[in-house]
Amino acid sequence: MALYEHVFLARQDLAQAQVDALAETATKIIEDNKGKVTKTETWGLRSIAYRIAKNRKAHYVMLEIDAPAGVVAELERQTQINEDIIRYMTVKVDALEAGPSAMMRKGDRDRDSRRGGERGDRPDRGDRGDRPDRGDRPRRDFDGE
Repeated sequence: MALYEHVFLARQDLAQAQVDALAETATKIIEDNKGKVTKTETWGLRSIAYRIAKNRKAHYVMLEIDAPAGVVAELERQTQINEDIIRYMTVKVDALEAGPSAMMRKGDRDRDSRRGGERGDRPDRGDRGDRPDRGDRPRRDFDGE
């Protein structure tokens, strides 16, 4: 069987319970067709790059799947029919990630960088040399004099 990552974006006005139900429905479709969902991650309500069907945000969900190709075709067919899902993408991968995905690790990295984490402190800029104050410059009128 092949390995896939399936990500879908659900409408912004859905409750989290409804988004979880969509993920369970997708899992049921896969398992009914002799596939297996190895991991389900809910990335939460996030802003999207451009408006899709009047939605500026969407609930992101990722499923890691171990299934034959026919299962993916059926999953995508059912996803197209569902009005609550505004976008989806399925990608065939060589290996599934162990542990949390990059999107889940991103929050940890952001917290570290705010505390001066991996990047370290910014070095001092040093002396900028002699610079005249604004009061030392001659004033020019609009007519050039």
